[in-house]
Amino acid sequence: GRGRCGRRDQDGARDAQRPAAAHPARRGAVAADRLVGGEVRLLNEPQRWPELDRPRRAGVSSFGISGTNAHVILEQAAPTAEPPADTPEPVVPAVLPWLLSARSVEALRAQADRIAGTDADLDVAYSLAVTRAALERRAVVVAATGADALRALRCVADGTDTADVVYGSPSAGKLAVLFTGQGAQRRGMGRELAAAYPAFAEAFAQVCAELDPKLDRPLREVLYEQPEAGDTALVDQTVYSQAALFAVEVALFRLLESWGIRPDLVAGHSIGEVTAAHVAGVLSLADAATLVAARGRLMQSMRQDGAMVAVEASEAEVRAALDGLEARAGIAAVNGPRAVVVSGDADVVESVAAELRERGRRTKRLRVSHAFHSPHMGPMLTEFHEVLAGLTYDRPQLPMVSNVTGALADPEELRDPGYWVRHVREAVRFGDGVAALEAAGVTTFLEVGPDAVLTAMGRDCVTDEDAVTLVPVLRAGRDEPTTLLTALATLHTRGVAVDWRAWFAPTGARGTELPTYPFQRRRYWINATSAATDVASVGLGAAGHPLWGASVSMAESGEVLFTGRFSVDDHPWLADHAVAGTVLLPGTGFVELVLHAGEHVGLRHLEELTLHAPLPLTGGGAVQVQLLTTADDGARRRTVTVHSRPEHADPDLPWTRHATAVLTDPPAAPAVDLTAWPPPGAVPVPVTGFYDDLVAQGYEYGPVFQGVQAVWRAGETVYAEVSLPAEAHADAARFGLHPALLDAALHVVGIGEEAPADQPPSVPFAWTDVTLHATGATALRVRVTPAGTDAVSLHLADPTGAPVAEVGALVSRPVQLAAVDAPDGNLYRVDWTPVPVTAAPATSWAYLEELADEVPELVLTRLADPSAAPADVESASRATVAAVLGLLQRWL
Repeated sequence: GRGRCGRRDQDGARDAQRPAAAHPARRGAVAADRLVGGEVRLLNEPQRWPELDRPRRAGVSSFGISGTNAHVILEQAAPTAEPPADTPEPVVPAVLPWLLSARSVEALRAQADRIAGTDADLDVAYSLAVTRAALERRAVVVAATGADALRALRCVADGTDTADVVYGSPSAGKLAVLFTGQGAQRRGMGRELAAAYPAFAEAFAQVCAELDPKLDRPLREVLYEQPEAGDTALVDQTVYSQAALFAVEVALFRLLESWGIRPDLVAGHSIGEVTAAHVAGVLSLADAATLVAARGRLMQSMRQDGAMVAVEASEAEVRAALDGLEARAGIAAVNGPRAVVVSGDADVVESVAAELRERGRRTKRLRVSHAFHSPHMGPMLTEFHEVLAGLTYDRPQLPMVSNVTGALADPEELRDPGYWVRHVREAVRFGDGVAALEAAGVTTFLEVGPDAVLTAMGRDCVTDEDAVTLVPVLRAGRDEPTTLLTALATLHTRGVAVDWRAWFAPTGARGTELPTYPFQRRRYWINATSAATDVASVGLGAAGHPLWGASVSMAESGEVLFTGRFSVDDHPWLADHAVAGTVLLPGTGFVELVLHAGEHVGLRHLEELTLHAPLPLTGGGAVQVQLLTTADDGARRRTVTVHSRPEHADPDLPWTRHATAVLTDPPAAPAVDLTAWPPPGAVPVPVTGFYDDLVAQGYEYGPVFQGVQAVWRAGETVYAEVSLPAEAHADAARFGLHPALLDAALHVVGIGEEAPADQPPSVPFAWTDVTLHATGATALRVRVTPAGTDAVSLHLADPTGAPVAEVGALVSRPVQLAAVDAPDGNLYRVDWTPVPVTAAPATSWAYLEELADEVPELVLTRLADPSAAPADVESASRATVAAVLGLLQRWL
């Protein structure tokens, strides 16, 4: 009721009307008495809600009977702004993000299932991104609207892996952006992003406007136009590759920035560090473009007879191999603990590589035009310093990690032109830089560049790969908008704040209603249990089973007795097994009780079990149950009987016999192999609505017993998967084989066969050759085969195919539950019994309206004319109570 009131207040705030009280007629009298002279009154009809200089607000209160009070203040929502007339045409990318989040994996899958029930259009994607809270368990589907999105959403709902979905949970760590260095460039990089995202195209154009006057050819021509003969490798020339990388990476960063991505730290690899310095605020765009163009031009003008080789060795090993040769070659990069690049004179570099290969180390010659970061760069340093001296350097606004030192950069050092000269000549200490970022608390590394180069190298540099995520925004050979959006989705799942409203802004998306959150209903009530008793204190033994209370071994006879008190209050799961409206202990429960007794006496094979009468658990009362095993007959056999009677029955009332059984040693039997699953050649059988159909046949199974998940048929053989719900898993560990799980295995017997409409429901009658191989199962693979007339055999295995139990034969029979309720001297039902009325002594009386001076023993009055009473019972009751109260107040 309070929720409906809250919704009415919401609508009222929107429609400028105060809603009328929900039940003014009922509350009017009370309100009049209590609010007289006050400023508060009930609204008996809607009233105009005047517009003020502030949002309309309404209070909703709920007062629970137990003292739980809830109060909510609702505020009028901001009006939806109409788009201006000059709004540009919407630009909708080919792929969209579908953000899902929940408190648990189960709820996440249920959320995906509900969203898959929508049409999965643009507005649904937008509403998921901007109107839903981001909870701990997250998934993002990256797909096109319609069929692709629905398929990926169903994969999430089913728990199936697919490349279209990113999963994750927020990390408490920081975000670092890494800018890729030379070697990752490719022709056409960024073209697809410029077409999909206007913000990228605009930022790229701004960078090109600064670089193009400093280059021989416009950068767009180098990147995007068909090259002329002989110019196919133009983008790989250092002067253009460094400029192109800088332009694309700056545009990428500005695009990410427009979506709210704010890194905590930045770093780069060689030319990538110049991009990092620009976005961190050290260099303006104009000065950064000057540095990049001069750097590329001068480096390209150096000698081209050098070589660079990547070797699988430590820095110390390589330095030892270069000892005495430092004037001709050096270490160009330390990309990881065992990833070093040697650069310089070709003969020296090859000699070092050959020496390391002899030690069994892998080496790879890099396809480069120059020996970068080596003595070969020496001749350019003076002129480069002159260019750098004319630039302006500011303090970084973001912490940077230095390639030169491999540590957090000193802000003042970054403002020194000499630093950027050393940056060209000295080694790139990328591995140390990643370690420094990790030490600073970074757990998410985002590589901004045209390919996943630093991402791959970085995995070898972090100390705990499971605790960090390295994400490239682009990958060579893959669709750029999809790859970028996947990276953005990964950041979101890691807890990085993304401005999804800004991402969707160019699309023209509007909010729409979404399915509600799939709350996972869990029971938090403490189960009522009977008072615990120390059975040992009264000479009994512990039974070791959740249904039995105690056991006792009989002196002389060798018999063993188990006793227990069964009720749905103590064992609520039993209430989920009802047949024709009567809660019964399932036949599988008797199997479990007898097998436990067999375990107790060392006889683990149930040779036969016959059920003579159902054991009802209705009316909320408890039942006393006894199981008696006879002494061993000398041939390793014991007979078992199970009896019951109502808990508070007359002590002279005879007990009802429910079952007899025989226990013995298990025979040797070949195991049935159920490891191949689903069973080869078997045809799936639909199970949608399966339990709804069983209700019509008289079987009323609650959640614990609704275990059938999948069914297959191969001829007369039926295969199935059955499982317990998660909340029953803890109980399963206390049973040999939980009765609800074994019962679920029986549900598929006869699946697909039409039962006669007048046939009563059947229940297990006779079990033969039951053996339990493993205990505590929560899920089973089931094989059901015919075993003669009206009988079936069952083989049960766990989800790996390991044997759990088998039943040689099971026969079921229709049960006439009218017999359960019949007054046969054992089982009773509540009935009304006439009671004779004895004559009462005369009492003086009179009607109130006719009362004289003498007051009799009894005074009667007529409260109201029935014909004048209100039409509905509730109003009539209230009126009558009010009249009686007034009468008593006046009389007393």
